[in-house]
This record gives sequence, C-alpha cells and structure tokens, in this order.
Amino acid sequence: MENKNPGSGFKPYVPADKIMPEFTATSIIMGILLAVVFGAANAYLGLRVGMTVSASIPAAVISMGVIRLIMKKDSILENNMVQTIGSAGESLAAGAIFTLPAVFMWVAEGTGTAPNFLTIALVCISGGLLGVVFMVPLRSALIVKEHGVLPYPEGTACAEVLMAGEEGGTAASTVFWGLGIAAIYKFIADGIKLFPSEADWAFKKYDGSGIGMDVLPALAGVGFICGPVISSYMLAGGVTAWFIIMPMIKAFGGNMVMFPSTVPISEMDTWAIWSSYVRYIGAGAVAAGGIMSLIKSLPIIIRTFRESMGSLRNKDGVVLDLNRTNKDLDMKWLGLILLIVLAILIFVPSIPMSFGSAIIIIIFGFFFATVSSRMVGLVGSSNNPVSGMAIATLLIATILLKATGTTGPSGMVTAIMIGTVICIIAAMAGDMSQDLKTGYIVGATPYRQQIGEIIGTISSGLAIAGVLYLLNAAWGYGSKELPAPQASLMKMVIEGVMNANLPWTLVFVGVFFAVIIEILGIPVLPVAIGLYLPIHLSTPLMVGGLVKLWFEKRSFKNEQDRNNVITSGVLYSSGMIAGEGIVGILLALFAIIPVQGGTVGTVIDISAKGISFGNIGALICFAILVLTLLKWSIWNKKVYTTYDEAA
Repeated sequence: MENKNPGSGFKPYVPADKIMPEFTATSIIMGILLAVVFGAANAYLGLRVGMTVSASIPAAVISMGVIRLIMKKDSILENNMVQTIGSAGESLAAGAIFTLPAVFMWVAEGTGTAPNFLTIALVCISGGLLGVVFMVPLRSALIVKEHGVLPYPEGTACAEVLMAGEEGGTAASTVFWGLGIAAIYKFIADGIKLFPSEADWAFKKYDGSGIGMDVLPALAGVGFICGPVISSYMLAGGVTAWFIIMPMIKAFGGNMVMFPSTVPISEMDTWAIWSSYVRYIGAGAVAAGGIMSLIKSLPIIIRTFRESMGSLRNKDGVVLDLNRTNKDLDMKWLGLILLIVLAILIFVPSIPMSFGSAIIIIIFGFFFATVSSRMVGLVGSSNNPVSGMAIATLLIATILLKATGTTGPSGMVTAIMIGTVICIIAAMAGDMSQDLKTGYIVGATPYRQQIGEIIGTISSGLAIAGVLYLLNAAWGYGSKELPAPQASLMKMVIEGVMNANLPWTLVFVGVFFAVIIEILGIPVLPVAIGLYLPIHLSTPLMVGGLVKLWFEKRSFKNEQDRNNVITSGVLYSSGMIAGEGIVGILLALFAIIPVQGGTVGTVIDISAKGISFGNIGALICFAILVLTLLKWSIWNKKVYTTYDEAA
C-alpha cells in the first residue's frame, strides 16, 4: 500500500525536544541587514540584467562566519533564522522589479504621476505578507507529508550547507572577498571611470551588426552561477539579434522610416536599431516564452493545486504531533494579517485598487502561491514560471479593468499594482517553501521562521521602495544603465491591451521566433531574454559560464574536490553580485547629491578629464577580475586539496 505520509519517520538534525538559540536579537538584526543588502543588490541586478539570484546560501554562509568566528557562538538554528529573514529581500526584489518600474516609465513619458515611497513600500510589503499567509497552511501538506517526494533542491542544499557548518568561517571569507573586490572594481569602473564598464564595437563591413561586453563583476558571477548551458542560450539570442536581425533591418531598410521610429533606418547606428525595433521583437519572444512555459506547466499546476488542497483536508487521518518542530503560526494571526493587508490595498488612497481588485489578488494570489510552493519543490526555484504567471495575471487584470471602464493611466497603474502584488506572492511563496524545507531538515521551529519571514518582508519592503526611487532618480528606468527588461515587457503588455498602439508586427515576429525555438526543443526563455537584452550583457555571462565549464570538465583527485571548488566559485560569485549591487546603489546616491555646481558623481569622474584606459583596457581589467574568481576557487590552497594537473 502506498505510504501517504512519506515524511512520517523523518528525524531532524536538531531533535524536537532540544532547545537551542534560534529567534535571537543577533539572528534578527543580521537577518534584517542581509535582507536589505541582498534585496537591494538583487533589485539593482534585476533591473540591469533581468534576473535575480538566490540569497539563502550566501546569507547562511555569512551568518555562520560571523556567529561562529566573531561572536564565538554555535547554533545552527540561529544561522538558519538569519538566512530565512535574509532571503526574503530577494523575493520582494524579484516581484517589485518585474513590474513597478513601468509606472516610472509612464511618468517619464508624461503619463500619470509617480507613486510615493509609502505607496511602493505598502504594495511590496502587502505582497510579501500575503505570500506568507497563503504558504503557512501549506507547510504540513507540502514540507512534512511530502518529505521524500518533493525534494526542494535549494532548500535541501541550504540545509546541507548549514549542517556542514564547520567550514562556515572559511566559506564566509570567500563571500566577503568577492564582495570587497567587486565593490572596488565597480567603483573604479562606474565611479571614477578609469575604464569604461562597457566595451563596444560596430562592424562597418557588416553594417548593422555589433559586439560588446559589459565588463562588470555581477554579470560574470551570474554567468558562473547559471552555468555554461543557460549562458550559451542567452548568447545565442544575442547573436541572433545583433548578427542576423539587425544587419537584415539595415540592409533592407534603406531610407525607409518604419514605425515606431521616426528616423530613417540608413541613419541609425546599432543601438538605435536595437532600441527602435529589436527590443519589440525580443519582448514578443519573452512574452510568448513566459506564456508557453505556463501552458506547458498547466497539467502540473492543476494537479499540484488539487493535491495541495487534498492534503490540506488531511484525508489520510494523519494527526501531526504539535511539538516545537511542527508548530505553525496560529490561523487567527494569519486571518488578522490578511484583513490588515486587504484594508491597506482597498482603503489607502494612494493605492489605486478597489474591492474588485482585491478579489482578483486573493484568487490569483492563492492559486499561484499554491502552485509556486509545490512547483519549486519539484523543479527548483529557477524553473518556476513566475514571469508567465505575471504576464497571465496582467493580461486578465487589464482586460477586466478595461471591460469595467477603468482605462487610461489609472487603469494601467492599477493593473501594474495588481501584477506587482501577485508577482511578489508567487516569488515569496516559492522562496519561503525552500526556507521551510531547510528548517524542517535542520529542526527549526516553523512559527519562528514564519515570523522571521514577516520581519524580512517588512524590512526589505521598506528598503526596496527606497532603492527603486533612488535608482530612478539617478538614471531612470529603460535607460542604458537600467534597462529594466521585465518591467518594460509588462508595460508593453498593458499598453497593448489598453491602447492597442504597439508595433504588433515586430511583436509577432518575436512570438513566432519563440515558437520556432520551442519546436526545436530548446528552452525558450533564456534565448528570448538574450534576444531582448543587448548582446553586451550576454557576453560576460558566457565568460562566467565558460569558467564554470572549465571547472566541471577539469580532472580532480576526487568528486569532493570538484564540488568544493565549484561551491567556492558560487560563493565568490554571490559576493561579487552583492558587492556590485551595493556600490551601484552608492553611485546612484552620488549621481543625485549636488556639489560644486554638479553632483558627487560628476566630480569623481576622471574620464571627463580625458583619463581612461579605453575598450582594450576594460577587457584587460575584466580578465584580471576573472582571475580573482580562479584565485578564490581552484587556486585557494588554504581551503581545498590539490587537484590533479592531468587535465
């Protein structure tokens, strides 16, 4: 007979009857700091390159390094609480940057007014809290009863890192070295501008084509974490755009002026062709890829939702032992949080939502939270089709708003706000599931973790609202510095429904390009994102991916050495991402602080004085940066045993 409760015999690392420090002032303060840091860094990264990275393992490693080495304390549950609170920032950042910058773009175009800081903070926090409320009742069904069935890969990996905590101090230093080196590099590149952060070449003999590279640490780090396969898919999309589509537009366009541009194609450089035409093709491909991923996931979505609801009813008669490791937040507190959030969304004047909008959020939010929680357990957070969920939500919400007469700027902003809340709910539920899985394995107290998620949500929601305002004031969304790819796509989707003023021919070229990729059996979204973003972002990702490929193919004395080297590379890469994100936000501050008739940013810029290494110098500096990745992984003799040189 099938075992309906595969996790019934599981024993956590810390037994239920053992009491250890967990929800302490140290874990709360460190967790809040890491939630703010990784949330802000992920917001900057996502707005620049269109993707975010998990903060759970870096947060856990930093926590172990600080708590064990500096504070001389030893509690795996305290470390777990730090990563639980810290990873909340990543989830909120992902949901917020997918949607909210679209509102700022409309304001820049002269449509509507920008939401204030409090409005953005309340919308982000509301989405995060609803993700917590919807996930808590699912914990016993998905994490406990399905243990051994749903692997939750990121959550399990984080638990393994925590349980192997003896190496935490050394591993933490790897993260900090990555953070420090990337911070210095970023300040030299984009602060004092000793060399350009983007090397760029156009080919006159092959008119319309071009190549380049954003020589920045976060991009190399993301490429290493994503690996060679995903990086190669993105580069393939970039090559298709910059070496096939753009030269064809240039060759056939001649002196023609084609909507949406008002400039003859013959007078356009590579960037103008990309901005005027290719990004619409890419947007169509990304939208189609998101929707196709959602459609392909429909059977599992329907099945997982049905199974989750069945598990909640507890048909098998299993009664959970309500000891420390099985105690969730009381339903009355969850109900109170739900009512408070609904009151905020409906009655705060600056949030343009009605009772009907709140109903849409509850229905779609609970559905996507349930789906997200179970899907990340099966396929991992990186394969969770959040973008497809967001696009589907925006399409339905915009159609309903238009049908009820809520049109124009107010209707578009309302649609974005609905999409933001639901996007954060789905991201938060997926991330929280991984955190609760980690807690289940190590023996954490669930209700304390859930309170930690609430604390992380509130702190990172306030921080991300400030970051979004700061980055918009410094450079503006949709700019070369901050392309905000997902938000630009969501903006196009809403405008397409509300105003029907998109260059639909270009959009459908992208849609059918995505269909071809799907027919070939290649993952659509990474190729589509590579098509949508400038090739200058795909090339450094490929460099990071190739470094990881070299590690994977190299001969080592044993598999443990290989895993240690790759893990160290991932930690160093995570540090680089955080370091660049922090300095990027610092430079945004410099860009708006007035001094000596300009800003701090213009005063420290030495390139204006004619001092710059140029494109070749930028590539040399990037090569040196990549060597530091080798130093803190494969050449780190203090940590890892010697590898076999026979490769």
